[in-house]
Amino acid sequence: MTTLTVHNFDAAMEKQLQINAKQHNCSTEEEVYRILKKALLPTKQKNFGSQLHKKIVTELTSNIELETPKRSLPRTAPVFSENNQ
Repeated sequence: MTTLTVHNFDAAMEKQLQINAKQHNCSTEEEVYRILKKALLPTKQKNFGSQLHKKIVTELTSNIELETPKRSLPRTAPVFSENNQ
């Protein structure tokens, strides 16, 4: 495995990296690896719902046109008072 050296690493970034590593119960080095892996090698399952919709639902419904229902005003609210009988 290759060793990577990063120069001019900001102190605030280092502190945030340490905080993130603690939150994920890992070392700072592991956190850097996790971040780089996530950024550079995205999983194929990312946005699975969108991919499924694009491949299946869109293909099935591409030739279907639905009529938009007419809208109407809502009913008037009933009046509940003793004077109005």
